[in-house]
Amino acid sequence: DGMNVLFIIVDDLRPALGCYGDKLVKSPNIDQLASQSMVFSNAFAQQAVCAPSRVSFLTGRRPDTTRLYDFYSYWRVHAGNYSTMPQYFKENGYMTLSVGKVFHPGVSSNYSDDYPYSWSIPPFHPSSEKHENDKTCRGKDGKLYANLVCPVNVTEMPGGTLPDIESTKEAIRLLNIMKTSRRKFFLAVGYHKPHIPLRYPQEFLKLYPLENITLAPDPWVPKKLPSVAYNPWTDIRQRDDVEALNVSFPYGALPYDFQRQIRQSYYAAISYLDVQIGLLLNALDNVGLSNNTIVVFTSDHGWSLGEHGEWAKYSNFDVATRVPLMFYVPGVTTSSVSQRARVFPYLNPFSHIGGSAPQGQSKKVVELVSLFPTLAELAGLQVPPVCPETSFGVVLCTEGTSIVHYFNVSEGKVEEGCDNTDRCFNEEPVAISQYPRPADTPQWNSDKPKLKDIRIMGYSMRTIDYRYTLWVQFDPSNFSANFEDVHAGELYMMENDPNQDYNIYNNTSHGWFFKKILD
Repeated sequence: DGMNVLFIIVDDLRPALGCYGDKLVKSPNIDQLASQSMVFSNAFAQQAVCAPSRVSFLTGRRPDTTRLYDFYSYWRVHAGNYSTMPQYFKENGYMTLSVGKVFHPGVSSNYSDDYPYSWSIPPFHPSSEKHENDKTCRGKDGKLYANLVCPVNVTEMPGGTLPDIESTKEAIRLLNIMKTSRRKFFLAVGYHKPHIPLRYPQEFLKLYPLENITLAPDPWVPKKLPSVAYNPWTDIRQRDDVEALNVSFPYGALPYDFQRQIRQSYYAAISYLDVQIGLLLNALDNVGLSNNTIVVFTSDHGWSLGEHGEWAKYSNFDVATRVPLMFYVPGVTTSSVSQRARVFPYLNPFSHIGGSAPQGQSKKVVELVSLFPTLAELAGLQVPPVCPETSFGVVLCTEGTSIVHYFNVSEGKVEEGCDNTDRCFNEEPVAISQYPRPADTPQWNSDKPKLKDIRIMGYSMRTIDYRYTLWVQFDPSNFSANFEDVHAGELYMMENDPNQDYNIYNNTSHGWFFKKILD
């Protein structure tokens, strides 16, 4: 009775995928999943950094409610004893299993990935993970470095493997066990790549000849970008190969040829990830569970590849906040599947030609904070109630809303009773993201300020038509934002500025936007 859940969460993956219209990236297995799924093309994370984003969507609460904007507090102690999505499935009779990076490890998940609350058995972490930042990248001089760009010979790696390869093997092992146990399961599999360092099997470079790699369409810092909005990509500056370039802080540009190498390696890491996804989904077919398992595929946030002269996440732009999001639901997104049918035959990115269009696509703006209620509804569980205005004392509620009602709306038809009146405009879906800063100008800790150092919070509202961001005074001692003390603002109109390069905040009256963001 009821569906299993396979929840795939990728680290730092922006929607650079064939199924999202990227002509360069080879991602046949993810594209194949999309061809059987409901795909959301405007899905956004609530904060563009790992721990806050993951704790937010796993609890169904926004960062202002989890009170986690950095890596250094555990929500059950510092905010409220909130139930998580896997915990809710566990309490409803599911075997809940975690493989790889699902919760961000460390303080923010109590050094246990929130076990035993969220998981039935202790979470699995690949043993090779501890070598992620070691000097394993061979330079031109034959020496080993801790580089950003790091194609490797896997046989030379410690243990002869890489973390994501280990995680795939473990997830497949668990699927084989669950096949015989006949218990409903919620299996979360967290993949590391394309998180930095861009360390992946070197053969994937062959898919992306350097001469085919372009720069970002807007590789310069926009003239009207407020300095508080800029993220100075400190983490990549600390990698050996970037450090050697001696780029001036904060606005100096990386050499164009190196920018293209970063982009090349990011895409190669995606194709390496795609192989892992292909093997995992093929195993779901092999154990005969594709007909009764919901598959969710998403990422914790995006990653800037030179747009606005920026790299990494740590901002409120689409490149940092927009994520892939798709749901495969047998019998809903596809006609019902017989038990032995092959839904996900493995596709080799080196030989597979031709993409596949998504089964259903929604352009509706949605948020990762809605994952919890959406998955509960898809699995036939009672949907957690919507949180009251202040919910620190409420154990089970969600600040997101289920997006299942978007699954069966064919894009062609205008939704009933809407004729572009003010009422419709006010009810359009909105995604809210936020990002903290220690100061108005870029500092060494601007990307990842600790709670005590946060002085400004950037709240960003994204609809289908615009992105509106306010950078306001923030007091970390009582977690309060003061919207009467606005340090800077940004407004981008998506129709004629899809890359968010031309900030028109200072030459627009924005009283309407201001009122709406305060709602």
